[in-house]
Amino acid sequence: MATLTQEPQVSRPTADFVSQVHHNYIDGRFVPAVSGKAFSVYNPATGYVITQVPEAEAEDVNRAVLAARRAFDEGPWPRMSPSERGRILWKLADLIEQHTEEFAELESLDNGKPLAVARVADLPLTVDMFRYMAGWASKITGSTLQLSAGPNYHSYTLREPIGVVAQIIPWNFPLLMAAWKLAPALACGCTVILKLAEQTPLSGLRLAQLIDEAGFPPGVVNILTGFGEGAGAPLAAHELVDKVAFTGSTEVGRLIVHAAAGNLKKVSLELGGKSPVIVFADANIDQAISGTSSAIFFNHGQCCCAGSRLFVHERVFDEVVDGVSRIASSTQLAPGLDPSCQMGPLVSEEQYQKVVGYIESGIADGAHVHAGGPNSGLERGYFVRPTVLTHTSPGMKVVQEEIFGPVVCAIPFNDKELDQIVHRANDSVFGLAASVWTQNLSTAHKVARGLRAGTVWINCHNVFDASLPFGGYKQSGWGREMGSEVLNSYTETKAVTVAL
Repeated sequence: MATLTQEPQVSRPTADFVSQVHHNYIDGRFVPAVSGKAFSVYNPATGYVITQVPEAEAEDVNRAVLAARRAFDEGPWPRMSPSERGRILWKLADLIEQHTEEFAELESLDNGKPLAVARVADLPLTVDMFRYMAGWASKITGSTLQLSAGPNYHSYTLREPIGVVAQIIPWNFPLLMAAWKLAPALACGCTVILKLAEQTPLSGLRLAQLIDEAGFPPGVVNILTGFGEGAGAPLAAHELVDKVAFTGSTEVGRLIVHAAAGNLKKVSLELGGKSPVIVFADANIDQAISGTSSAIFFNHGQCCCAGSRLFVHERVFDEVVDGVSRIASSTQLAPGLDPSCQMGPLVSEEQYQKVVGYIESGIADGAHVHAGGPNSGLERGYFVRPTVLTHTSPGMKVVQEEIFGPVVCAIPFNDKELDQIVHRANDSVFGLAASVWTQNLSTAHKVARGLRAGTVWINCHNVFDASLPFGGYKQSGWGREMGSEVLNSYTETKAVTVAL
């Protein structure tokens, strides 16, 4: 097995953690998989094995669910004062912040993203999420109601934790996705089994150590590493789980829904996207070029809300496409821990083959490569150059399907199509996000209202905050992450009526 001596330099705490024997975290203890199995974790920049983690299967899942069930039914967490739960969540945020550099290195090593991006995006947003939800713990309230039956009744509602929650997260923002899931569920008083993405388990395993240090009671948080079929499927189907929260592909989301049907457990899904970006002729062109490039190339295009369909008015089409292409061509590909890195590798060989296959499919269907293409020019690692495709048509796979890589389809429109551009933008099974680029306030608001998407950005893209709800229309999912909206996913409403 390759060691960290073959990897880019990392700090001693990171190296020490990676070299540890890794375990699942169940019922307040770090334990190996029942079967003794483990699987390898790879650095996508080199293809080298960097460590091994336990391969959780059905019995590991069952033990974790039973621990979470006991912690919810008998333990102190749901019965703890909301302020105390908030204090523990805040302590966890402080611990994460204290280890920012270590977590940033783990994300870069494991996922491939630039270290600088992990420092300024993933880690601050993670800390903010835990602190934001720590504040909500003491503000989850019901209401009093006036009944039509008259004044002889006193009625009110209670908001109570939904129970045991299974959470399954993706590999594109490993630590941040863990925060999006854990923080609101814990603030509400739920107990959790979190399955990490098999491609990127390291930051989640380090998080488990800080959760233990922060003082969460045993069984409140359980963290597993394993594959979808071996661990994710039995977790989603388990009869003692009250709720499943999943972030990932729409294809797997459908499997989650079927698995949850046995005991009709609640389900929330944050799924795929094919987000439109609409640039009008009156937009600030420099701002639009920079912003739309970031919309698709940020995190190597491995974002569910990546701006992968670029609609540009024909009067500024060439200028915008040339500008985006210049940025694509000048982007420095390198391992995420390399100081020169502007774009790292895709997360895995499987993802690399998928994205390259889409680019080749687009070319075969008649698309022109304006920048980038399937060949990165690098000998090692899962690198794909930022790619701009033109001369596409609506029926092409590259236009209709989620690529989840740094590939954008640039599509012109003209004055005759102004009334139709919203319809064209909505011509997708997805409805996660969109952005509009214009200096006309009326146009911006009118188009924003017409777009069938859960998030619309105006003259910006990929702006996130713990207070902003995030989720999709259509096949982009059910429910919302973040903001006060996410609390609905982890609480039940109970109506109480008293005859006076």
